[in-house]
Amino acid sequence: MKTTEPKQTKMATPYDLDGRIPLKYAIPLGMQHVLAMFVGNLTPLIVVMGICGFTVGGEYGGLRISLLQNAMLIAGLITLLQLYPVGPIGGKLPIVMGTSSGFIGVCSSVAVGIVSKDPNAGMLAYGALMGACIIGGIFEGALGFCIRPLRKFFPPVVTGTVVMAIGLSLINVGINFFGGGNKAADFGSWENLLLGLLVLVIILVLKHGTKGFTSQSSILIGIIAGYIIAALMGLVLPKTGVTADGVEYTKAWVLQWDKIANEKWFALPAIMPVKPVFRLDAIIPICIMFIVTAVETIGDISGITEGGLGREATDKELSGGVICDGIGSAIAAVFGVLPNTSFSQNVGLVGMTKIVNRFAIACGAVFLILAGLFPKLGAVVSIMPQSVLGGAAVIMFASIVVSGIQLITREKLTPRTITLVAVSLGLGFGLGANGNVLAKMPQWMQYVFGGSGIVPAALVAIVLNLVLPQDAPAAE
Repeated sequence: MKTTEPKQTKMATPYDLDGRIPLKYAIPLGMQHVLAMFVGNLTPLIVVMGICGFTVGGEYGGLRISLLQNAMLIAGLITLLQLYPVGPIGGKLPIVMGTSSGFIGVCSSVAVGIVSKDPNAGMLAYGALMGACIIGGIFEGALGFCIRPLRKFFPPVVTGTVVMAIGLSLINVGINFFGGGNKAADFGSWENLLLGLLVLVIILVLKHGTKGFTSQSSILIGIIAGYIIAALMGLVLPKTGVTADGVEYTKAWVLQWDKIANEKWFALPAIMPVKPVFRLDAIIPICIMFIVTAVETIGDISGITEGGLGREATDKELSGGVICDGIGSAIAAVFGVLPNTSFSQNVGLVGMTKIVNRFAIACGAVFLILAGLFPKLGAVVSIMPQSVLGGAAVIMFASIVVSGIQLITREKLTPRTITLVAVSLGLGFGLGANGNVLAKMPQWMQYVFGGSGIVPAALVAIVLNLVLPQDAPAAE
Protein backbone atom coordinates (compact mmCIF):
# COMPACT_ATOMS: atom_id res chain seq x y z
CA MET A 1 0.00 0.00 0.00
CA LYS A 2 1.40 3.33 -1.09
CA THR A 3 1.46 6.04 1.52
CA THR A 4 1.70 9.72 0.85
CA GLU A 5 3.58 11.96 3.20
CA PRO A 6 1.99 15.27 4.11
CA LYS A 7 3.32 18.27 2.24
CA GLN A 8 5.84 20.30 4.16
CA THR A 9 4.95 23.98 4.15
CA LYS A 10 7.88 26.33 4.04
CA MET A 11 8.18 28.53 7.12
CA ALA A 12 7.98 32.22 6.22
CA THR A 13 11.05 34.33 6.93
CA PRO A 14 11.44 38.10 7.44
CA TYR A 15 12.80 38.24 3.87
CA ASP A 16 9.53 36.86 2.45
CA LEU A 17 6.92 39.41 1.42
CA ASP A 18 4.02 37.16 2.42
CA GLY A 19 3.54 34.66 5.20
CA ARG A 20 3.34 34.95 8.97
CA ILE A 21 6.54 34.82 10.96
CA PRO A 22 6.55 34.14 14.74
CA LEU A 23 5.48 37.11 16.87
CA LYS A 24 8.74 37.01 18.83
CA TYR A 25 10.45 38.11 15.59
CA ALA A 26 7.62 40.09 13.99
CA ILE A 27 7.06 42.50 16.89
CA PRO A 28 10.64 43.78 17.28
CA LEU A 29 11.13 43.94 13.49
CA GLY A 30 7.93 45.95 13.20
CA MET A 31 9.01 48.22 16.04
CA GLN A 32 12.12 49.15 14.05
CA HIS A 33 9.85 50.79 11.51
CA VAL A 34 7.88 52.64 14.19
CA LEU A 35 11.03 54.06 15.78
CA ALA A 36 12.32 55.17 12.38
CA MET A 37 9.24 57.28 11.65
CA PHE A 38 7.65 58.17 15.01
CA VAL A 39 9.12 61.65 15.47
CA GLY A 40 8.77 62.48 11.77
CA ASN A 41 5.11 61.47 11.88
CA LEU A 42 4.30 64.11 14.51
CA THR A 43 6.63 66.95 13.51
CA PRO A 44 4.65 68.32 10.50
CA LEU A 45 1.50 68.49 12.61
CA ILE A 46 3.31 70.29 15.45
CA VAL A 47 4.68 72.92 13.04
CA VAL A 48 1.34 73.67 11.36
CA MET A 49 -0.61 73.63 14.64
CA GLY A 50 1.84 76.20 16.01
CA ILE A 51 1.09 78.54 13.11
CA CYS A 52 -2.64 78.14 13.72
CA GLY A 53 -2.22 78.91 17.42
CA PHE A 54 -2.78 75.39 18.76
CA THR A 55 -0.12 75.75 21.46
CA VAL A 56 0.57 73.82 24.66
CA GLY A 57 -1.56 75.25 27.47
CA GLY A 58 -3.37 77.61 25.09
CA GLU A 59 -7.04 77.81 24.18
CA TYR A 60 -6.69 74.83 21.87
CA GLY A 61 -4.25 72.85 24.01
CA GLY A 62 -6.69 69.96 24.39
CA LEU A 63 -7.33 69.88 20.64
CA ARG A 64 -3.58 69.80 20.02
CA ILE A 65 -3.20 66.63 22.12
CA SER A 66 -6.19 65.04 20.37
CA LEU A 67 -4.74 65.74 16.91
CA LEU A 68 -1.35 64.26 17.82
CA GLN A 69 -3.12 61.18 19.15
CA ASN A 70 -5.05 60.89 15.87
CA ALA A 71 -1.81 61.21 13.87
CA MET A 72 -0.46 58.01 15.43
CA LEU A 73 -3.75 56.17 15.05
CA ILE A 74 -4.23 57.14 11.38
CA ALA A 75 -0.64 56.28 10.46
CA GLY A 76 -1.20 52.76 11.79
CA LEU A 77 -4.57 52.29 10.08
CA ILE A 78 -3.43 53.57 6.66
CA THR A 79 -0.26 51.46 6.89
CA LEU A 80 -2.45 48.38 7.36
CA LEU A 81 -4.50 49.46 4.34
CA GLN A 82 -1.32 49.77 2.29
CA LEU A 83 -0.10 46.35 3.44
CA TYR A 84 -3.42 44.54 3.03
CA PRO A 85 -5.34 46.27 0.21
CA VAL A 86 -9.08 46.74 0.04
CA GLY A 87 -9.99 46.53 -3.62
CA PRO A 88 -7.68 48.83 -5.61
CA ILE A 89 -6.59 50.74 -2.48
CA GLY A 90 -3.13 49.62 -1.38
CA GLY A 91 0.08 48.41 -3.00
CA LYS A 92 0.43 45.17 -0.99
CA LEU A 93 4.04 46.15 -0.28
CA PRO A 94 6.04 46.75 2.94
CA ILE A 95 5.29 50.48 2.96
CA VAL A 96 4.89 52.49 6.16
CA MET A 97 2.54 55.49 5.98
CA GLY A 98 2.78 58.66 8.03
CA THR A 99 2.15 62.40 8.13
CA SER A 100 3.98 63.90 5.17
CA SER A 101 6.68 66.51 5.85
CA GLY A 102 6.38 67.54 2.20
CA PHE A 103 3.19 69.42 3.01
CA ILE A 104 4.73 71.58 5.75
CA GLY A 105 5.68 74.38 3.34
CA VAL A 106 2.42 74.69 1.44
CA CYS A 107 0.21 74.19 4.52
CA SER A 108 2.22 76.73 6.50
CA SER A 109 1.93 79.30 3.69
CA VAL A 110 -1.83 78.79 3.38
CA ALA A 111 -2.30 79.05 7.15
CA VAL A 112 -0.12 82.17 7.41
CA GLY A 113 -2.11 83.79 4.60
CA ILE A 114 -5.37 83.30 6.50
CA VAL A 115 -4.08 84.08 10.00
CA SER A 116 -2.27 87.24 8.83
CA LYS A 117 -5.66 88.77 7.95
CA ASP A 118 -7.20 87.78 11.27
CA PRO A 119 -4.97 86.65 14.18
CA ASN A 120 -7.99 84.86 15.72
CA ALA A 121 -8.65 82.80 12.60
CA GLY A 122 -6.46 79.86 13.59
CA MET A 123 -9.37 77.43 13.67
CA LEU A 124 -10.59 78.71 10.29
CA ALA A 125 -7.10 78.29 8.80
CA TYR A 126 -6.78 74.72 10.08
CA GLY A 127 -10.28 73.91 8.83
CA ALA A 128 -9.35 75.24 5.39
CA LEU A 129 -6.32 72.95 5.36
CA MET A 130 -8.45 69.94 6.23
CA GLY A 131 -11.02 70.78 3.55
CA ALA A 132 -8.27 71.16 0.95
CA CYS A 133 -6.65 67.88 2.03
CA ILE A 134 -9.94 66.00 1.60
CA ILE A 135 -10.29 67.33 -1.97
CA GLY A 136 -6.57 66.86 -2.70
CA GLY A 137 -6.56 63.31 -1.34
CA ILE A 138 -9.45 62.31 -3.58
CA PHE A 139 -7.64 64.00 -6.49
CA GLU A 140 -4.45 61.97 -5.89
CA GLY A 141 -6.50 58.81 -5.52
CA ALA A 142 -7.94 59.47 -8.99
CA LEU A 143 -4.42 59.96 -10.35
CA GLY A 144 -3.53 56.51 -9.08
CA PHE A 145 -5.93 54.93 -11.56
CA CYS A 146 -3.95 56.53 -14.42
CA ILE A 147 -0.59 54.97 -13.55
CA ARG A 148 -0.67 52.30 -16.28
CA PRO A 149 -0.75 54.74 -19.26
CA LEU A 150 1.77 56.99 -17.48
CA ARG A 151 4.21 54.15 -16.73
CA LYS A 152 6.19 54.84 -19.92
CA PHE A 153 7.33 58.09 -18.34
CA PHE A 154 9.01 56.18 -15.48
CA PRO A 155 11.63 53.77 -16.88
CA PRO A 156 14.33 52.55 -14.42
CA VAL A 157 16.65 55.46 -15.16
CA VAL A 158 13.92 57.97 -14.22
CA THR A 159 12.64 56.14 -11.12
CA GLY A 160 16.23 55.49 -10.05
CA THR A 161 16.99 59.20 -10.29
CA VAL A 162 13.89 60.01 -8.22
CA VAL A 163 14.89 57.43 -5.58
CA MET A 164 18.40 58.91 -5.43
CA ALA A 165 16.92 62.39 -5.00
CA ILE A 166 14.74 61.11 -2.13
CA GLY A 167 17.79 59.64 -0.39
CA LEU A 168 19.94 62.72 -0.94
CA SER A 169 17.20 64.97 0.45
CA LEU A 170 16.98 62.88 3.62
CA ILE A 171 20.69 62.66 4.38
CA ASN A 172 20.66 66.24 5.66
CA VAL A 173 17.70 65.33 7.90
CA GLY A 174 19.66 62.38 9.28
CA ILE A 175 22.68 64.55 10.08
CA ASN A 176 20.40 67.07 11.85
CA PHE A 177 19.08 64.24 14.01
CA PHE A 178 22.65 63.05 14.57
CA GLY A 179 23.53 66.42 16.06
CA GLY A 180 20.48 66.44 18.35
CA GLY A 181 18.05 68.44 16.19
CA ASN A 182 19.09 71.69 14.51
CA LYS A 183 16.60 73.71 16.57
CA ALA A 184 18.10 72.52 19.84
CA ALA A 185 20.27 74.87 21.87
CA ASP A 186 22.90 72.14 22.24
CA PHE A 187 22.86 71.10 18.58
CA GLY A 188 26.21 69.58 17.65
CA SER A 189 27.38 69.15 21.25
CA TRP A 190 29.91 66.41 21.94
CA GLU A 191 27.27 64.49 23.90
CA ASN A 192 24.90 64.40 20.93
CA LEU A 193 27.59 63.48 18.44
CA LEU A 194 29.03 60.76 20.69
CA LEU A 195 25.59 59.27 21.33
CA GLY A 196 24.76 59.20 17.61
CA LEU A 197 28.16 57.71 16.73
CA LEU A 198 27.86 54.95 19.33
CA VAL A 199 24.41 53.98 18.03
CA LEU A 200 25.79 53.88 14.47
CA VAL A 201 28.73 51.67 15.51
CA ILE A 202 26.46 49.28 17.42
CA ILE A 203 24.19 48.92 14.38
CA LEU A 204 27.12 48.22 12.05
CA VAL A 205 28.66 45.66 14.40
CA LEU A 206 25.35 43.80 14.80
CA LYS A 207 24.41 44.03 11.13
CA HIS A 208 27.68 42.71 9.75
CA GLY A 209 29.25 40.96 12.76
CA THR A 210 26.34 38.73 13.76
CA LYS A 211 23.78 36.51 12.05
CA GLY A 212 20.11 35.74 12.46
CA PHE A 213 17.79 37.81 14.61
CA THR A 214 20.43 40.19 16.04
CA SER A 215 21.53 41.10 12.53
CA GLN A 216 17.95 41.53 11.31
CA SER A 217 16.96 43.73 14.26
CA SER A 218 20.21 45.71 14.45
CA ILE A 219 18.36 49.05 14.16
CA LEU A 220 16.03 48.29 17.07
CA ILE A 221 18.84 46.99 19.30
CA GLY A 222 21.00 49.98 18.42
CA ILE A 223 18.26 52.44 19.37
CA ILE A 224 17.50 50.62 22.65
CA ALA A 225 21.22 50.63 23.41
CA GLY A 226 21.19 54.36 22.72
CA TYR A 227 18.60 54.84 25.48
CA ILE A 228 20.74 52.83 27.91
CA ILE A 229 23.87 54.77 26.97
CA ALA A 230 21.97 58.04 27.46
CA ALA A 231 21.07 56.91 30.97
CA LEU A 232 24.68 55.90 31.73
CA MET A 233 25.80 59.34 30.52
CA GLY A 234 23.55 60.85 33.17
CA LEU A 235 20.96 62.14 30.74
CA VAL A 236 17.96 60.70 32.60
CA LEU A 237 17.96 63.51 35.14
CA PRO A 238 17.24 67.09 33.98
CA LYS A 239 20.41 68.94 33.10
CA THR A 240 20.72 72.58 32.14
CA GLY A 241 23.34 74.62 30.40
CA VAL A 242 24.11 78.23 29.60
CA THR A 243 24.57 79.61 26.09
CA ALA A 244 27.30 82.06 25.12
CA ASP A 245 24.77 84.86 25.75
CA GLY A 246 24.16 83.67 29.30
CA VAL A 247 20.71 82.18 28.57
CA GLU A 248 19.84 79.07 30.53
CA TYR A 249 18.34 76.11 28.68
CA THR A 250 17.45 72.47 29.16
CA LYS A 251 19.48 70.25 26.88
CA ALA A 252 17.50 68.73 24.02
CA TRP A 253 18.73 65.21 24.69
CA VAL A 254 17.36 65.07 28.23
CA LEU A 255 14.87 62.24 28.66
CA GLN A 256 11.77 64.11 29.76
CA TRP A 257 9.98 61.49 31.80
CA ASP A 258 7.31 63.98 32.89
CA LYS A 259 5.82 63.71 29.38
CA ILE A 260 4.84 60.13 30.19
CA ALA A 261 3.32 61.00 33.57
CA ASN A 262 1.18 63.77 32.11
CA GLU A 263 -0.42 61.64 29.38
CA LYS A 264 -3.69 59.72 29.78
CA TRP A 265 -3.80 55.95 29.98
CA PHE A 266 -6.58 55.65 27.40
CA ALA A 267 -8.37 58.05 25.06
CA LEU A 268 -10.74 57.51 22.13
CA PRO A 269 -9.93 59.31 18.87
CA ALA A 270 -11.98 62.36 17.91
CA ILE A 271 -13.69 62.15 14.51
CA MET A 272 -13.71 65.47 12.61
CA PRO A 273 -12.28 67.45 15.58
CA VAL A 274 -11.96 70.45 13.24
CA LYS A 275 -14.78 71.29 10.82
CA PRO A 276 -13.48 71.27 7.22
CA VAL A 277 -13.75 74.54 5.30
CA PHE A 278 -13.53 74.51 1.51
CA ARG A 279 -11.62 77.52 0.15
CA LEU A 280 -10.20 77.78 -3.34
CA ASP A 281 -7.06 79.61 -2.15
CA ALA A 282 -6.21 76.53 -0.05
CA ILE A 283 -7.43 73.81 -2.43
CA ILE A 284 -5.38 74.85 -5.50
CA PRO A 285 -1.87 74.92 -3.95
CA ILE A 286 -2.53 71.78 -1.90
CA CYS A 287 -3.78 69.88 -4.97
CA ILE A 288 -0.54 70.86 -6.75
CA MET A 289 1.35 69.41 -3.80
CA PHE A 290 -0.61 66.17 -4.11
CA ILE A 291 0.70 65.79 -7.67
CA VAL A 292 4.17 66.27 -6.24
CA THR A 293 3.69 63.64 -3.55
CA ALA A 294 2.35 61.15 -6.13
CA VAL A 295 5.70 61.41 -7.93
CA GLU A 296 7.53 60.91 -4.65
CA THR A 297 5.39 57.88 -3.80
CA ILE A 298 6.25 56.30 -7.16
CA GLY A 299 9.90 56.78 -6.20
CA ASP A 300 9.33 55.28 -2.74
CA ILE A 301 7.58 52.22 -4.18
CA SER A 302 10.37 51.78 -6.73
CA GLY A 303 12.93 52.05 -3.93
CA ILE A 304 11.07 49.43 -1.86
CA THR A 305 10.84 46.89 -4.69
CA GLU A 306 14.41 47.44 -5.85
CA GLY A 307 16.07 47.68 -2.44
CA GLY A 308 14.00 44.99 -0.71
CA LEU A 309 12.75 42.68 -3.47
CA GLY A 310 15.38 43.14 -6.18
CA ARG A 311 12.91 43.93 -8.96
CA GLU A 312 10.90 46.74 -10.54
CA ALA A 313 7.48 47.67 -9.22
CA THR A 314 4.45 46.45 -11.17
CA ASP A 315 1.71 48.70 -12.53
CA LYS A 316 -0.70 47.31 -9.94
CA GLU A 317 1.68 48.04 -7.05
CA LEU A 318 2.33 51.60 -8.22
CA SER A 319 -1.36 52.26 -8.83
CA GLY A 320 -2.50 50.77 -5.51
CA GLY A 321 0.21 52.61 -3.59
CA VAL A 322 -0.68 56.02 -5.04
CA ILE A 323 -4.42 55.42 -4.59
CA CYS A 324 -3.79 54.52 -0.93
CA ASP A 325 -1.74 57.71 -0.55
CA GLY A 326 -4.66 59.79 -1.76
CA ILE A 327 -7.55 58.02 -0.05
CA GLY A 328 -5.51 57.68 3.15
CA SER A 329 -4.83 61.41 3.13
CA ALA A 330 -8.54 62.18 2.71
CA ILE A 331 -9.34 59.88 5.65
CA ALA A 332 -6.60 61.51 7.72
CA ALA A 333 -8.15 64.95 7.11
CA VAL A 334 -11.47 63.71 8.49
CA PHE A 335 -9.58 63.01 11.73
CA GLY A 336 -7.89 66.44 11.62
CA VAL A 337 -4.51 65.10 10.48
CA LEU A 338 -2.30 66.31 7.63
CA PRO A 339 -1.87 64.09 4.52
CA ASN A 340 -0.55 60.57 5.09
CA THR A 341 1.92 59.37 2.47
CA SER A 342 4.60 56.71 2.11
CA PHE A 343 7.47 57.36 4.53
CA SER A 344 10.81 57.57 2.74
CA GLN A 345 12.68 56.95 6.00
CA ASN A 346 11.28 53.43 6.09
CA VAL A 347 12.24 52.84 2.46
CA GLY A 348 15.84 53.21 3.62
CA LEU A 349 15.25 50.74 6.45
CA VAL A 350 13.95 48.12 4.00
CA GLY A 351 16.88 48.75 1.68
CA MET A 352 19.35 48.28 4.52
CA THR A 353 17.83 45.25 6.28
CA LYS A 354 16.03 43.58 3.33
CA ILE A 355 13.19 42.84 5.79
CA VAL A 356 10.05 42.96 3.63
CA ASN A 357 7.63 40.70 5.52
CA ARG A 358 4.24 42.43 5.57
CA PHE A 359 3.15 40.73 8.78
CA ALA A 360 6.19 42.08 10.64
CA ILE A 361 5.50 45.62 9.47
CA ALA A 362 1.81 45.16 10.31
CA CYS A 363 2.90 44.55 13.92
CA GLY A 364 4.52 47.98 13.86
CA ALA A 365 1.28 49.44 12.47
CA VAL A 366 -0.66 47.86 15.34
CA PHE A 367 1.74 49.51 17.80
CA LEU A 368 1.00 52.90 16.19
CA ILE A 369 -2.73 52.26 16.62
CA LEU A 370 -2.20 51.35 20.27
CA ALA A 371 -0.08 54.49 20.74
CA GLY A 372 -3.05 56.47 19.42
CA LEU A 373 -5.43 54.77 21.86
CA PHE A 374 -3.02 54.68 24.82
CA PRO A 375 -1.20 58.05 24.88
CA LYS A 376 1.29 56.96 27.55
CA LEU A 377 2.59 54.33 25.15
CA GLY A 378 3.19 56.96 22.50
CA ALA A 379 4.89 59.22 25.02
CA VAL A 380 7.47 56.50 25.77
CA VAL A 381 8.61 56.65 22.15
CA SER A 382 8.26 60.43 21.79
CA ILE A 383 10.96 61.14 24.38
CA MET A 384 13.61 59.40 22.28
CA PRO A 385 16.70 61.66 22.02
CA GLN A 386 17.04 62.75 18.39
CA SER A 387 20.74 61.93 18.31
CA VAL A 388 19.86 58.27 19.03
CA LEU A 389 17.59 58.23 15.99
CA GLY A 390 20.29 60.06 14.03
CA GLY A 391 22.74 57.23 14.51
CA ALA A 392 20.32 54.93 12.70
CA ALA A 393 18.99 57.52 10.22
CA VAL A 394 22.34 58.32 8.61
CA ILE A 395 22.85 54.80 7.27
CA MET A 396 19.15 54.21 6.49
CA PHE A 397 18.83 57.34 4.36
CA ALA A 398 22.08 56.67 2.53
CA SER A 399 20.72 53.20 1.71
CA ILE A 400 17.96 54.87 -0.32
CA VAL A 401 20.63 56.49 -2.52
CA VAL A 402 22.17 53.06 -3.08
CA SER A 403 18.76 51.65 -4.10
CA GLY A 404 18.51 54.44 -6.67
CA ILE A 405 21.93 53.57 -8.04
CA GLN A 406 20.87 49.92 -8.32
CA LEU A 407 17.82 50.94 -10.34
CA ILE A 408 19.83 53.17 -12.68
CA THR A 409 22.51 50.53 -13.26
CA ARG A 410 19.98 47.75 -13.87
CA GLU A 411 20.73 48.38 -17.55
CA LYS A 412 24.11 49.25 -19.02
CA LEU A 413 25.03 52.91 -18.55
CA THR A 414 25.20 54.89 -21.78
CA PRO A 415 26.14 58.51 -22.54
CA ARG A 416 22.40 59.27 -22.63
CA THR A 417 21.61 57.83 -19.20
CA ILE A 418 24.70 59.44 -17.66
CA THR A 419 23.63 62.84 -19.02
CA LEU A 420 20.05 62.33 -17.81
CA VAL A 421 21.10 61.45 -14.27
CA ALA A 422 23.78 64.15 -14.08
CA VAL A 423 21.55 66.99 -15.26
CA SER A 424 18.55 65.82 -13.22
CA LEU A 425 20.50 65.69 -9.97
CA GLY A 426 22.67 68.71 -10.75
CA LEU A 427 19.97 71.10 -11.95
CA GLY A 428 16.79 69.57 -10.54
CA PHE A 429 17.98 68.45 -7.13
CA GLY A 430 20.27 71.48 -6.87
CA LEU A 431 17.38 73.90 -7.36
CA GLY A 432 15.21 72.19 -4.78
CA ALA A 433 17.95 71.72 -2.22
CA ASN A 434 18.86 75.41 -2.38
CA GLY A 435 15.37 76.92 -2.27
CA ASN A 436 16.67 80.47 -1.81
CA VAL A 437 17.52 80.64 -5.51
CA LEU A 438 13.77 80.64 -6.21
CA ALA A 439 12.95 83.39 -3.71
CA LYS A 440 11.97 85.87 -6.45
CA MET A 441 9.89 83.39 -8.41
CA PRO A 442 6.06 83.10 -8.11
CA GLN A 443 4.88 81.43 -4.95
CA TRP A 444 3.39 78.43 -6.79
CA MET A 445 6.82 77.77 -8.30
CA GLN A 446 8.40 77.84 -4.85
CA TYR A 447 5.76 75.33 -3.64
CA VAL A 448 6.50 72.90 -6.47
CA PHE A 449 10.24 73.27 -7.01
CA GLY A 450 11.56 74.42 -3.62
CA GLY A 451 12.27 72.33 -0.57
CA SER A 452 13.59 68.82 -0.90
CA GLY A 453 14.69 68.74 -4.55
CA ILE A 454 12.77 65.53 -5.23
CA VAL A 455 10.16 67.03 -7.52
CA PRO A 456 12.43 69.20 -9.71
CA ALA A 457 14.83 66.28 -10.13
CA ALA A 458 11.91 64.03 -11.14
CA LEU A 459 10.50 66.56 -13.60
CA VAL A 460 13.89 67.18 -15.22
CA ALA A 461 14.45 63.41 -15.51
CA ILE A 462 11.03 62.87 -17.12
CA VAL A 463 11.55 65.70 -19.64
CA LEU A 464 15.07 64.61 -20.56
CA ASN A 465 13.91 61.02 -20.99
CA LEU A 466 11.40 62.28 -23.57
CA VAL A 467 13.62 64.72 -25.48
CA LEU A 468 17.10 63.18 -25.43
CA PRO A 469 17.68 61.04 -28.52
CA GLN A 470 18.40 57.37 -28.00
CA ASP A 471 22.07 56.36 -28.20
CA ALA A 472 23.21 55.17 -31.58
CA PRO A 473 23.84 51.40 -31.70
CA ALA A 474 27.46 50.47 -31.11
CA ALA A 475 29.48 49.88 -34.26
CA GLU A 476 30.26 46.28 -35.06
